[in-house]
Amino acid sequence: MRATLSALLALAIGASAAPLDMDRARNLYNSTDFDGSLRLLRALPVKDAAAYDLIGRNYFMQCDFKQAAEALEKAVEADPGNSGYALWLGRAYGRRAEASSPFTAPVYASKTRQYFEKAVQLDPRNLEAWDDLFEYYLEAPGFLGGGLDKAAATARRIAQLDAAEGHDAAARLAEKKRQYGEAEQSFRRAVESAPYQAGRLIALARFLMRRGRDQEAEQTFAKAEKIAPNNPKILYERAEAYIRNGRNLDLARQLLERYMNSSLTAEDPPRSDAAKLLAR
Repeated sequence: MRATLSALLALAIGASAAPLDMDRARNLYNSTDFDGSLRLLRALPVKDAAAYDLIGRNYFMQCDFKQAAEALEKAVEADPGNSGYALWLGRAYGRRAEASSPFTAPVYASKTRQYFEKAVQLDPRNLEAWDDLFEYYLEAPGFLGGGLDKAAATARRIAQLDAAEGHDAAARLAEKKRQYGEAEQSFRRAVESAPYQAGRLIALARFLMRRGRDQEAEQTFAKAEKIAPNNPKILYERAEAYIRNGRNLDLARQLLERYMNSSLTAEDPPRSDAAKLLAR
């Protein structure tokens, strides 16, 4: 009898502690303490779909894409109707494809597409999923299910959900087609549609830099910094643009060092990505 009561008490304590541990794990994840978040999640006596999803996201942020995919597979299996879980599983397979050999990359790339497509089917208003699917169609070759026609159709669907994001997708599609005048117009329309979103100005600045219009790009980056002066993402995006274009490398190093010392959230590029840029 005494043993039974002890077991029941342990179960009750575990049930009440789990939601608190999940909240703490989410807070640690959001503050980029991925190791701390994982320690709490691994210790959970019972893991549901939300726990596996958060485990997968933590591994993703640590660039352990194999374990990320394995955890996210369990999240999708536990809750197959969740669009967000399918989206993150697609992202994990996408990063696995990038790091894989020519023999295994097509397998992971196909899974990426399948889960992105599943994510938008499960929630047709999931704008992040539509954007990731658009990027896949834009960049992947036809034999892996990509294609500019598919990208164009997806861009139109994005525009129905969000005007600024739709203009951004149209700009990326036009640039892919080397229709640079049309691309610039669409990037500027995105800024006009969302004038207080620093990300729209960053996208325009990066485009201008790719076109060799450095002075205009610098002016546009400055406008973005005025809108969001404490946004570390601007530091990262600006540095990454300099490095990609082989310009202002000393300034890029300074920006990345400032980024590494900033207070980041899980929405910002991981410090590991910044470290890789610094190494370049």
